[in-house]
Amino acid sequence: MSVYLYKERVMKIDNTQIQMRKGILEYCILHIISRGDVYASDLLQELTSARLMIVEGTLYPLLNRLRKAGLLSYRWEESSSGPPRKYYSLTDMGRDALSQLKTSWEELLESTQRITSN
Repeated sequence: MSVYLYKERVMKIDNTQIQMRKGILEYCILHIISRGDVYASDLLQELTSARLMIVEGTLYPLLNRLRKAGLLSYRWEESSSGPPRKYYSLTDMGRDALSQLKTSWEELLESTQRITSN
């Protein structure tokens, strides 16, 4: 196999892996926030510790998009160690969306396991 074809294949695999992570990122974010109000840096830390590598430049626009879609709200809270902090919480619409995503995830997981277990 030529170096060019090898690099092209690796790039396609990398792209597929990135798309897979993006596909579940919103679900994971909504799930984390469903457990209680979350500060963005704590959310980032949990995602990173779970090996869902994400940077602030990706997280904040995503949180803003989820807020504009009506799935999240936020509140400001004073901090004794610096500027006020923005804490995110799920709206009723966000809880409904999370429930639907959970069902989709479970169906997808079951289907994938059926296919890959043979």
